[in-house]
Amino acid sequence: MPEQQNSHKNTTDPTGSNPSTFFLMGIPGLEATHFWLAFPFCAMYFVALLGNFTLLFVIKMEPNLHLPMYHFLCMLAGIDLVLTTSTVPKILSIFWFHSHEIGFEWCMVQMFFIHGFSAVESGVLLAMAFDRYIAICKPLHYSTILTNASITKIGSAAFLRGIVLMTPLTCLVSRLPYCGPQVIPHSYCEHMAVAKLACGSITLNDIYGITAATLVVGSDSIFIAVSYILILRAVLSLSSKEARQKSFSTCGSHVCIIVVFYTPGLFSFYTQRWSQNLPLQVRILLADLYLLVPPMMNPVIYGMKTKQIREQLIRLLHPKRIQAGI
Repeated sequence: MPEQQNSHKNTTDPTGSNPSTFFLMGIPGLEATHFWLAFPFCAMYFVALLGNFTLLFVIKMEPNLHLPMYHFLCMLAGIDLVLTTSTVPKILSIFWFHSHEIGFEWCMVQMFFIHGFSAVESGVLLAMAFDRYIAICKPLHYSTILTNASITKIGSAAFLRGIVLMTPLTCLVSRLPYCGPQVIPHSYCEHMAVAKLACGSITLNDIYGITAATLVVGSDSIFIAVSYILILRAVLSLSSKEARQKSFSTCGSHVCIIVVFYTPGLFSFYTQRWSQNLPLQVRILLADLYLLVPPMMNPVIYGMKTKQIREQLIRLLHPKRIQAGI
């Protein structure tokens, strides 16, 4: 490890220009267990790929699932595939093959995908909350409000907002001068982990990063909370117990996904900046799991909790059993 860092130091430019490569440490302090950690990481990545591709395939193949809720679910699956594929293969190459170096340009690209598409996913979760609000609180207007055109506009707005807000983050980091050993104490090119290597002031990076993340997560979580307060009020006013249970069931999957996405994400984001008492290896491990657990769990949660998806998947896998009424 020291020899690798020393050889990497020789590739940096003492004048403070951009380095040709960075050196990703993986999980500092757990280097001896990297090889074994790669196996659960690989398994989770495989489940995420299989689950999300299966979800996309099932929804595409079944016309009965060509509804607004499932269009948003397809967006979520696509985003999760981008997030995991932009990070996990490199993490596995570090753990198994000691391939620690990453080019400066690739590091910036990875950073853009991680932060940009995380913001896009937050916007899609908000859109899904809006979908549930319309379905439960204004069911008679559902088909007229959530048309294909409006779904396209909502999805485009979520995408553009995330990309527009997070592009300056990458630009600010790429313009910083780097004049020391470019060893990143992380498994991927996280914004502040890279910015802290600069030999110039990173105050603007820090302020913009916190502001953008708080703006995205803060506004989205507030609107999601308001949506579910209105949904809860509408559901509790229903006279039929069966109708209340059905309404709660349709929202249960989305609530689980919200918790899985926001809880580790916020914890990882703020501990990276202020919780210095938490061991570094714990912070990095949580940051790695944040990019693996939600993409792995989202299709599992929806597959288990959404009756329509389960039925369509069984129909595709075992058509004879469906025909026989088994």
